[in-house]
Amino acid sequence: MDWQTPEDSFPTDFITDAQLRALMGRPPISGGWRDGDAVGERSFVSVGELETEAGSVIPHVRIAYETFGALNERRDNAILVFHALTGDSHLVGPAAAGHPTDGWWSEIVGPGKPLDTDRFCIIAPNVLGGCQGSTGPGSLDPSGLEWGGRFPYLTIRDQVTAAGRFADALGIERFEAVIGGSMGGMHALEWGISHPDRAARIAVIAAPPVTTADQIGLNLVQLEAIRSDPFYRGGNYYDAPDGVGPHHGLATARRLALLNYRSNTELDERFGRAWQSAVSPLGGGGRFAVESYLDFHGNKFTRRFDANSYVTLVQAMNSHDVGRGRGGVRAALSTIDVPTLVLGIPSDRLFTLEGQDEIARHTPGSLDGSRATRIDSPFGHDAFLIEFERVGAQLRRLLAA
Repeated sequence: MDWQTPEDSFPTDFITDAQLRALMGRPPISGGWRDGDAVGERSFVSVGELETEAGSVIPHVRIAYETFGALNERRDNAILVFHALTGDSHLVGPAAAGHPTDGWWSEIVGPGKPLDTDRFCIIAPNVLGGCQGSTGPGSLDPSGLEWGGRFPYLTIRDQVTAAGRFADALGIERFEAVIGGSMGGMHALEWGISHPDRAARIAVIAAPPVTTADQIGLNLVQLEAIRSDPFYRGGNYYDAPDGVGPHHGLATARRLALLNYRSNTELDERFGRAWQSAVSPLGGGGRFAVESYLDFHGNKFTRRFDANSYVTLVQAMNSHDVGRGRGGVRAALSTIDVPTLVLGIPSDRLFTLEGQDEIARHTPGSLDGSRATRIDSPFGHDAFLIEFERVGAQLRRLLAA
């Protein structure tokens, strides 16, 4: 579900003083990108008006994106990559003005790498409703005010509709592959069903065919952490000064999410019952190392993300059901006959293997038949952001199919 910075992906067991100093000062009212901020490596394209499944209208939709590699004259060498919940378009490159973190798939995208930029043009849009340049709750509505809590409810299908319009604006009729992990895997799967002639291959990584009751329940706790923050103000907090936003609620939601992105065995092996300092947490005011880890990354998250976008995207994930209105999951998946990599992680306790196996079982183009391809890793859901060699090998296999 999540996109991680290198520090999140390979943390030390203890939070250092230097890391704590990086969080000094008031957090911004929103950690998202806002008009007037440094553009960085982003480009922008307008895709016009969009009517959502729920009947709302967003008059002017803008998609922010980044490209890696060059489109050929026929514009038929593009690969579309959808990001995870808290990700963005910055697949490759250092943190810099306009980009708060390093690229999240630098080991996968580049010359000679699995997504080879000498052959392909890799295109990564920021999803509709996000907070890194595409239209979202922090964008201005037609009246000139931030949408805030009035931003329309979105579904995964709405976001894929916007992505299709984005591809039209770039003049790309068909992608060599459409790839996504976690929430991005939901988008890739939906693309394969709703745009059957516009992808030669599909990769669905650590994502389910439907969001289950268990997953919706976990999402509810995260949403309520944000909504119950007194500074959330129903999503209308953009006029507040820095430091007076829904930072506690957003950080709490992040803490809960992080627990689901890693396996319990990996957390136990890394932290155990270690203390962060010499002061005992057993009545002495000290902290367990895992508590400090979660607090640090929760607070860090508030400096690069927006609370309203988190709510919008989690709600969109709750909408995910490829069988809705299509005769059920099996009928919907049966329409995907292009080569399809369905990749699962046995230690993933967020989007479990049962979901990936169901996708593989009913998808005619599944590379490994009725059983999802496995990557054994102790890192749980986040393995697709850490096990670069294994994920990369499977992507090379897909592109050779």
